Amino acid sequence: MLAPRHAPPRRAARSLLILLLAFAILGGGAAGMYVYAIGASGPRQPVTVEVPEGATASEVGTLLAEAGVIRSALAFRVAAGVNGLGPSLQAGTYRMTTNMPLSEVLAVLEDGPPPPKTVSVTFPEGLEVAEVAEVAAAELGLGRKAFEQIATSGRFAAPPYLPEGTETVEGFLFPKTYEFPPRVDEAHVIARLIEQFEGEVEGLPWGRARRLGLSPYEVVIVASLIEREARVPQDRAKISAVIYNRLREGMPLQIDATVQYALPEDNRLLTVEDYEYPSPYNTYLHPGLPPTPIASPGLASLEAALRPADADYLYFVVIDDSGRHAFAETYDEFLRLKEQAGLS
Repeated sequence: MLAPRHAPPRRAARSLLILLLAFAILGGGAAGMYVYAIGASGPRQPVTVEVPEGATASEVGTLLAEAGVIRSALAFRVAAGVNGLGPSLQAGTYRMTTNMPLSEVLAVLEDGPPPPKTVSVTFPEGLEVAEVAEVAAAELGLGRKAFEQIATSGRFAAPPYLPEGTETVEGFLFPKTYEFPPRVDEAHVIARLIEQFEGEVEGLPWGRARRLGLSPYEVVIVASLIEREARVPQDRAKISAVIYNRLREGMPLQIDATVQYALPEDNRLLTVEDYEYPSPYNTYLHPGLPPTPIASPGLASLEAALRPADADYLYFVVIDDSGRHAFAETYDEFLRLKEQAGLS
């Protein structure tokens, strides 16, 4: 029986040396490739990368490589996994550059996308829907007519304040400063202002509405009258008292602001003929509240509509340039106040 043949010791040693050299060469090549993959060179031009909601590290790596931000999508996926970033990649728009080192890219993604640019728009108290539409058109580039059409389409509701099926959102476009994205449509703005109304009024004592004999919607109508008539804060609750007292007495409200709202043209200085203008909003001709609010009341006017002053006032008149009013319980007293103010 022949003994098994073994490779000479010198040949075995040579084979082992070649194998080690091969591993070293391969390892060195892999290391070089990795260094290349995570590095960067070349000009850096600004780019934006949109990371979709739910995107995986592999998908984001592909987006970054296609945009020229990184050299290797595979290296990104590995590095993101090692850094635990894969599951927590935030969707959004990132501002980067081409030819970024992988470490910088990971740092940007870990910080998350910058907040989107917004447009600040202020809607003051006391605006009508048409006036809100003008502000939205000027500040957001929206269509004024389209805004008005959508606002009077009957598609919005905010029960119990704005009942289902109400044709107009007049009175419910809450006055405030808002931040909107640069691209927004009319319906979004209207819905945002109504949503703000709901949040702002939640803490008001709406249980008082029933004791005052009104629905929440009617309270907003009263608040809109107060908003358009009051010029100084201390007058709001007193004007509110006049409105409720006149309603109880069955007297016409005779609020100038309702006539101004009814007129087809903006006419702040009313004429004798204006008071005869045939409209359900003309509270000189029709008793009770107008059909809808006439403007967007602020929180103070809404509060006054729910908490009228405890007084028997039935009349009020402007007495100075600040718009401050004097109040009277009788018509004779009202005439004296008018004379004193030089209005008779």
